[in-house]
Amino acid sequence: MKKNQVLPLYVLAAVVLLGTYSCKPRNAGSAVTSGAAEKAYVAPGKYDEFYNFVSGGFSGQMSVYGIPSGRLLRVIPVFSVDPEKGYGYSEETKPMLNTSHGFVPWDDLHHTELSQTNGEIDGRWVFGNANNTPRVARLDLTTFSTAEIIELPNSAGNHSSPFITENTEYVVAGTRFSVPPDNVNGDVPINTYKKNFKGYLSFISIGKEGQMDIAFQIQCPGVDFDLSHAGKAKSHDWFFFTCYNSERANTLLEVNASQKDKDFILALNWKKAEEYVKAGKGKKVAVKYAHNVYNEKTHTATSEIRNEVTVLDSKDFSDLCYFIPCPKSPHGCDVDPTGEYIVGSGKLAALIPVFSFDKLQKAIANKEFDGNYEGIPVVKYESALYGEVQKPGLGPLHTEFDGKGNAITSFFVSSELVKWNIKDLKVLDRVPTYYSVGHLCIPGGDTRKPNAKYVIAYNKITKDRYLPTGPELAQSAQLFDITGDKMQLILDFPTIGEPHYAQAVSADLIKSKSVKFFNINDNANPYVSKGEPEAKVVREGNKVHVYITSIRSHFNPDNIEGIKIGDEVYFHVTNLEQDWDIPHGFAVKGAPNGELLIMPGSTQTLKWVPDRVGIFPFYCTDFCSALHQEMQGYARVSPAGSTVPLMFSTGKNLPPSDSTSAK
Repeated sequence: MKKNQVLPLYVLAAVVLLGTYSCKPRNAGSAVTSGAAEKAYVAPGKYDEFYNFVSGGFSGQMSVYGIPSGRLLRVIPVFSVDPEKGYGYSEETKPMLNTSHGFVPWDDLHHTELSQTNGEIDGRWVFGNANNTPRVARLDLTTFSTAEIIELPNSAGNHSSPFITENTEYVVAGTRFSVPPDNVNGDVPINTYKKNFKGYLSFISIGKEGQMDIAFQIQCPGVDFDLSHAGKAKSHDWFFFTCYNSERANTLLEVNASQKDKDFILALNWKKAEEYVKAGKGKKVAVKYAHNVYNEKTHTATSEIRNEVTVLDSKDFSDLCYFIPCPKSPHGCDVDPTGEYIVGSGKLAALIPVFSFDKLQKAIANKEFDGNYEGIPVVKYESALYGEVQKPGLGPLHTEFDGKGNAITSFFVSSELVKWNIKDLKVLDRVPTYYSVGHLCIPGGDTRKPNAKYVIAYNKITKDRYLPTGPELAQSAQLFDITGDKMQLILDFPTIGEPHYAQAVSADLIKSKSVKFFNINDNANPYVSKGEPEAKVVREGNKVHVYITSIRSHFNPDNIEGIKIGDEVYFHVTNLEQDWDIPHGFAVKGAPNGELLIMPGSTQTLKWVPDRVGIFPFYCTDFCSALHQEMQGYARVSPAGSTVPLMFSTGKNLPPSDSTSAK
C-alpha cells in the first residue's frame, strides 16, 4: 500500500460490517487462562492497586472501578439525575443541573481527565465533559462527588473535552458541532453552513482550590473538533486538536465529510493566546451560560448565570493556530511523554501518522506552508511528519503510552490493541479485543509518567462474552498485563453505560485523602439540626419546613400532623451520625422525585407537595442498622380548609384531636 493511501469508502464499509458482525477475531482464544486470571485476583478484604475513572457515556455519570479486580466501587452522579443518591432530586443538588436552557437532568459524558502537576497525576480532581448540552464538570476526589459544573457558550457537542494542560492551568474544550455563535442571529438556512457556522475552543482556567472560569474562547473555522491533548515538556505551551469535516458538509456526513484524503490536526499556541488576552486583544461577547458550584460547608449548590466571554478570532492572529494535514477523518490525538511526538488516528486510514514537534516548529519558522484554510496556515504534511506506522490494523482510534518508548493503539474495525515503537515505528505486538474497541487506558498513559503495568480496552460490543440480556448487551472493559514484551489478557468485566475515555491512578495517591464523614459542627446548611433538640416543624404561609434528624434507628420527629393540601413541604434531613459509611436515606410516599441520601454530618432537603388527603409514611431507604426497618414515620395531610393544628412528636402519642377535616 502506498504511503498516505486510504481505504475506499466501499471497502471500508465492507470491513466495518465484517468486523462488527463476525463472532470473534481469527485465531483468538475465548477465555482468560487460569494462570493469567490470578494476576487480576484481589483477595477479600484487600484493596485494588488503582482507581479507574470511566465515563458512563449516555448515562451521564462517571463510574469508578478497582483495578485489577474490575470491581465497580462507585457511580458518581455528574450530569444526570440519580435516584440512588438523590442527586438532582434534593433541593441542594438541583442547581448543579441548571443551564442557560433551564434544568437539564441528563447528558452524555464521554471523557475523563485527572488533574496534573508537572505533567503527573496529582489526585486532586477528575474532570468530565457533557457532550449534549455543552458543560465541563470538576469532581472532588476527597468526596468522590461533583463539585462544580460550567456551561460552555458558543458550543455544541462538547466532545474534544475536558483535556488539560500539564499543571491544570486550563481545562480545554473543543466543540464538535460547529454552529452560529450565540451572539448572532442563528435563524439562518442550514445550507449556509460555510458562511455562518463556526467552531469554538474554550479555555477554562482552574484556580488553586479548583474553581473554574472561562478565561477565553478561540473562534475557528466551522469544522468538527473531535479530540485533543496538551503538549508536554518541550511542547508544554501548545495544544493539539484533531478535526474532521474540512469539507464543511451539513448533510450525510458519512459520505460528504469523508471526501478528502486528509483532514487536520490543529496546533494551537495557548501561551500566545493567553498573552493576547492579557494584552486586551480579545473581544467581549454577550452570551449566556450557567456556572454551578457545590459548597461542602453548606452541602448546598448554587447556580449563577453569566453573560459575557472573551473571544479571540483565530484568523486575526498569524502566530496562534496552524493546521497539520492528517489522514483521514482523524479521531484520536495523543502526545507522547516527551512531548515530541503527536499521534493522529485517522478512522479511515490504513496507517498511523506520527508528527514531530521539533519539525513542526521548524516548518512554522521557515513558513513551510501549503496555503491556508480559512485564514489559518496549513503546514506541509511532510514538513511536520516524523513518520508513519505502516499496516498497523484497521480503524485506528486512540493511543496511550507505556513510558518505555512504546505506544499502544486501539483499532475499532479489526478489534485489537497494537503495540508499536515510537522511534522506529515498528509493530511489536497485537492482541484481539472482544469487540470493536474504542478508547483504551494505561494508568498515567497520557502524562509524563505512565505506569506500564496494565492497559484497559473499553469495548463497544460484547456479543458472546456475557449472558444475553435482550436486544442490548453489556458494554465491557478488558484488562491486559503489559509488564512483559507481550500483552496478556487477564480479565473481562462489564461496565455501565457506554464507556468512552477513562483514566487510572494509583490508589495510594487518593485513598488516604478520602473524606470519611462531615463534621456536623462545621455543617453550615441554613436548615441544619445539629441535635435532636433542634428538630422542629415550622409553617411559613403555605410552606412547611420540617427540620428532621436521622440517627440509628429513628427520625425525629416521626409523627407530623397539620399539613394541608396546597402546602409545599420541605423535609430538611440532617444525618447526626459521625461514623464512617453510615448514610441515611429518606423518602415519602407519593413524592414525584427520588429519595435523599444523606451522608454522615450533612443536611439534604426533599420538596414534597402532597396531592391528596391521608396518611403518608416516610422511611429510611439506605440500610443503616439491624432496626433499619423500624426507621419510619408518618405525615398526616388534611384538606386545605382544615383546622388541624401543626403538631410533631417522637416517642409519644400526640393528644387525640377532635378537629374535623374541615372548618
